[in-house]
Parts: sequence; C-alpha cells; structure tokens
Amino acid sequence: MTATAAEHHTAPARHPQRWLILGVICLAQLTVLLDNTVLSVAIPSLTRELHASTADIQWMINAYSLVQSGLLLTAGNAADRYGRKKLLIVGLVLFGIGSLAAGLAQSSTQLIAARAGMGVGGALLITTTLAVVVQLFDNTERVKAIGIWSTVNSLGFAAGPLIGGAMLDHFWWGAIFLINIPVAVLGVIAVTALVPESKSKEGDRPDLLGALLSTIGMTAVVYAIISGPDHGWLSGQVLLSASVGLVVLGLFVFWELRVPYPMLDMHFFRDQRFVGAVAGAVLVAFGMTGSLFLLTQHLQFVLGYGPLDAGLRTAPLAVSVIVLNLAGVGALAVRKLGTPGTIALGMVLVSAGLAAIAVLGAHGYGGMLLGLIVMGAGVAFSMPAMANAIMSAIPPEKAGVGAGINGTLAEFGNGLGVAVLGAVLNSRFAALVPAAVGAASLPAALAAADGEAERLSISDAFASSLETSQLVGAVAVLAGGLLAALLLRRAERANPTPASSSGSPSDSVSGAA
Repeated sequence: MTATAAEHHTAPARHPQRWLILGVICLAQLTVLLDNTVLSVAIPSLTRELHASTADIQWMINAYSLVQSGLLLTAGNAADRYGRKKLLIVGLVLFGIGSLAAGLAQSSTQLIAARAGMGVGGALLITTTLAVVVQLFDNTERVKAIGIWSTVNSLGFAAGPLIGGAMLDHFWWGAIFLINIPVAVLGVIAVTALVPESKSKEGDRPDLLGALLSTIGMTAVVYAIISGPDHGWLSGQVLLSASVGLVVLGLFVFWELRVPYPMLDMHFFRDQRFVGAVAGAVLVAFGMTGSLFLLTQHLQFVLGYGPLDAGLRTAPLAVSVIVLNLAGVGALAVRKLGTPGTIALGMVLVSAGLAAIAVLGAHGYGGMLLGLIVMGAGVAFSMPAMANAIMSAIPPEKAGVGAGINGTLAEFGNGLGVAVLGAVLNSRFAALVPAAVGAASLPAALAAADGEAERLSISDAFASSLETSQLVGAVAVLAGGLLAALLLRRAERANPTPASSSGSPSDSVSGAA
C-alpha cells in the first residue's frame, strides 16, 4: 500500500495517551453492547416480578433497539457538528440516567420508557466512540485500533448472557441495569480528563428536517424487521411499517440531494470504495446474525442442548474473534494483502465456517466447533477492514456520520439475516413436512405429531431445512464478500489517492498533543 501525500495530510497528530483513551472508549462501548444481550436472561424474572406479558417483554427489548437504530445517523451528525467529546459525555450521562430508571422501575411501562431513554444514550455512544477512534489514530494504527473496538462487539455478545445469569443468581433483576451506573460515572470522568475535543469547523446549519425524516424512516423499517418473525412478513402491521419507512427514507434521500447542508451527503454513494464497503458490512452482519439465529435452534432442537448450554457452545465464535483481533491479525493482513484482499479472505472464511456448520454440525458438536472457529477467524479479518474502509471513504470531518452509517448497516444486516435465512428455513421445512405448516415452531409440530416415527421424520426434516438455510447463508456471504472486494479493488485502481483524503482542514482536534 503506497503512502500518499494525501494520506499524510489527514493523519491526525498522535495523541500520547491514545491507547488509554481507546480503553476508556471500549469500556463505554461494552456497556451499551452488554445491555443489548443481558436482558434476554432476565425475561423469566421480569415476567414473574413485573407481571410482564409477552408483548411487554418484546417492547422492553425492542424499545432500546428501535430508538438506538433510529437515531444513529442523527446522533453521528450531531457529534460532528457540536463536538464528539461533548456528545460522548452526553451519551454516557443519558445512558446512566436511563439505567437508574430501569433498575428502579416498578412496572413494565416504566421499564419500557427507561429502555427507550437508554437507546438515545446508546445511539450517541455507538457513533461517538468510533468517530473518536478515527480522529485519534492515523492510517498506520487505525485498522488495529478499529480491530480492538470491534473486538468489544464480540465480547459484548459473548459475555452479556453469562454476566446477566451470574448477577441474577445473587441479586434481583434491577441489578443488571444498576451495574451500568458506576461504569457510566467512570466513563464521564475519564472522557472529560483524557479525550480531546474534535468537531467539524464547517459550521453547517443543522439539517432538522433531514434528522426527523431519517429517524422516522429508520425506526419504521427497523420495526418492520424486528416484528416480522413474530407477526408474519406479510401481515398488515409489518407491511404498513415497512412501507412508511421506505417512503420516508425516499423523502429523506430527495431532501438530502437538494439541501445545501445535508446531514448525509448522498455523493458518498458515487465512491466505489464506499459502496463496496457498505455491501460487505451488510453481508458480514447478515451472515453472522442469520447464522447465529439458526445456530441456537440447531443446538437446542437438533442436538438437544438446553438454553444455557447452547449459549455456551456458541462462545467459541466470539472467543476466536477476540483472540485474533487482540493479536492484530486484521491489521497485519491489511498491510500484507490490502483492504480488498483482507475482506475477500475474511468473507471466504466466514462462508466456509457457515458451510462447515451446515454439513458437519448435523452429526454433532465437533463439526460445528470447527465451523465456529473458522467463522470467527473470518470475522476477525473482515470486520475491522470493512469498518476502516467505510470510515476511510468518508471525509474525517464527517466521522460521526460515518460511524452512524456503520451502525445502521449492522442493524439492517442483522435484520436481513434473520428474515431471509429464517424464511428459507420455514419454506424448506414446509415443503418437506406439509402437515407441519400450521405449526408455529418445531416444538409445536412435534407436539402435534402422531407417533414416534412421525416425530423422528419431523426432526430430520427440520435438520435438513437448517442445513439448506445455512448453505444459502454461506453462498450469500461468499458472493457478497467477493463483490465488495472487487468493488474496492476497482476503486483503488481507478483512484489510488482516496477522495476522502484530499485534505480536510475543516476538521479540528483540539488538544491532540
């Protein structure tokens, strides 16, 4: 990779405490991610102690995700305009206050409202943490720093249910929220003392209509994705929500192309590097989340593990990601192979891991373990390279918006993975066992079965359907990864000097050295 004058031009002055600051940022990020997964283990306690209905539980989980994903672009834009350090502190404060309200909630309604408030803080934290990483680290260190930042995503996924389960063994359910408060306080103190302020000097006028349209459109689309599996993809509720979301997002694009100070510059999408990175990011999330959705069913319904044992058996995926990211293999691969080569290698490994789980995992956990480790290696190569490609394709003064786009793509990929691979699973199962079509799930189909022979036939059909859907996921990830790498390679050949590195004196980092 040739160092260009433009690359040196945008490299920020190296902050002497940048690695310590990265640790502080990762702690804030981990708190948000733990909260995404920790609630799942508290569902029985919440049902019992708050008399929460199934709908209440869904809203406790979804209120956080909906608000957070709906506000990602707006939060990133606000951080660029008003200061990333300032908004990082605001995010920590809001998250801490929301956690306190959630821990002390006396009813389902209060807990749902508190979770929505935490979602506002979460949106600010997800966007500002990545934006600050981009500001602090130059081109030589950025991939490694983003690798450590993305390691926290895997750690949050793996540790959430385990930490939540351990706390519920000793304390009441509110403790899983109150534990966030000391972390938030520590985070505010550390960010105030250590993190340099950075923001765009452009002085753009706030794009209030763009922010409103983005928030409404994103929230409606994410709601459709979240509620699709429960209500049915062709139900009136899901179709209405998806239609409203797509129409409003269309209006958002129309407005952004015409306003003099757009919240999201649509010209980014003319950059092949950006489009390639976007395609890859969606497909990494698609493969990861869709496969894990299938994997938990595979472990419980086909291999017969209980919920906790099934959760523990998915941990090797996260562990392999964490170990390889901390070893810096992603950054090393980018130096040796370039960004397109690293993304291609990573996506081939993710695809191979999915295929191994599908083919070898049907006969026991040994084959599945191999697939999980290979898949984790693929994520460790591809995810930091992908995030770096997105952030590098966007001017540094728009780092917050870039982080918002990165987070939004992950949400879309997650939803698409569950929706598409779940639909493949269901249609294949219905084709193999027409009598089970009316059943809501495999347990319901087994309960309605007439005799042991029919139950065995239904179980075999479900295992076969899982294999088919996992293989579809493997092919989609492989094709998407190679497409992303090809677009990035073509863009590098066409324009070796990144457009985003054309010198951006409009971005200021005060107190950087």
